[in-house]
Amino acid sequence: MRILLAGASGFLGTRLADRLAADGHQITRLVRRPPRTPDERQWDPTAGQLDPNVVAEADAVVNLAGAGVGDKRWNDDYRRLIRTSRVDSTTTLATTIAGLSAADRPRVLLNSSAVGWYGNTGDRAVEEDAPAGDGFLADVCRVWEAATRPAEDAGVRVVRLRTGLPLDRHGGLLKPQLLPFKLGIAGRLGSGRQWLPWISMVDWLDATVFLLDHDEIAGPVNVVGPHPVTNAEFTRELARQLHRPAIIPIPALALKVALGGFSHEALTSTRVLPGVLTRAAYPYRHPTLPKALTAALNPTP
Repeated sequence: MRILLAGASGFLGTRLADRLAADGHQITRLVRRPPRTPDERQWDPTAGQLDPNVVAEADAVVNLAGAGVGDKRWNDDYRRLIRTSRVDSTTTLATTIAGLSAADRPRVLLNSSAVGWYGNTGDRAVEEDAPAGDGFLADVCRVWEAATRPAEDAGVRVVRLRTGLPLDRHGGLLKPQLLPFKLGIAGRLGSGRQWLPWISMVDWLDATVFLLDHDEIAGPVNVVGPHPVTNAEFTRELARQLHRPAIIPIPALALKVALGGFSHEALTSTRVLPGVLTRAAYPYRHPTLPKALTAALNPTP
């Protein structure tokens, strides 16, 4: 397929671009700066500017654009950036798609979202039919997903990727934890009872390709592993695989000092199940946390 990719330089985007190219797809990357390579096209989502001809050339659009949630300490300005970077990019793509003739529209829009949609679920397991929860990230996800509606109303298949926590030693949840664990100064976060909706990086990539190919799937999809674990369970398994102790819990107060506003989200319990993927018989390669961590810590060439 000819795939238009927004957010291609991010943690997930770089890996997805490599995967799609390896599968033989033609990738066009949307960039905010002047293009440097033949496969790049410039856009300005803040101003809502995107050449419709660029979108009309695509069979599928994948939007992963958005400022990193855990990249910086949260203040009011960064909260605004987290929200606007997601909503502006999604609105620009969805309205551009809707403005094309039916013959020129791409067949599918895969748009990033997050399990933050559900807010704090405590010990209650939720699937895609659960309503949005409370809190900053839940509010962001609500308006983020709503921004896809012009494309959906125009008859384009829209999949909202409610991504969990992909496990990769080079980024995301795992990277900042490796050094403290190896030094033996790590432990559970807060009480450790909060649920973590992890997924292996390989399965995140496989599931995204799976959703590109399955025309019968639309709407929200929880892109998470089938067996969520608590933070305490995650901590124990990571320590076991690194052959290091993990006996120093990090108090909630220390997290608030270190992370600011993001500390609340780090302590949120989100017990999310992949209802759509399970019913579609998606074949997980790493269905359990031990397998996912082994793959992340010992990737094959």
